Amino acid sequence: MKVLIEVPNYDPSKGFIFNWEYGYEIENRIQDKVVIIKANKAGLISLASQLLNLAQDDFPQGYHLHYDEYNSLGEGSNEFIIEKN
Repeated sequence: MKVLIEVPNYDPSKGFIFNWEYGYEIENRIQDKVVIIKANKAGLISLASQLLNLAQDDFPQGYHLHYDEYNSLGEGSNEFIIEKN
């Protein structure tokens, strides 16, 4: 499988640009101290795109992304944060 993901250039005046694939579904839960992320194909591609975006050299260390059930995850999901080191 070959997937072409366009990663927008970092612009400090615009901040992070989230690219969501149409029909994405992502949810997570914590079970026995293990974080389980469950997503359909569009959800996995969306997360991959966002991780590649955050990996750009121009994003400063400490920049982070919040995911929760109110803005991107399925109902009942736990909030999680991905932070660039």
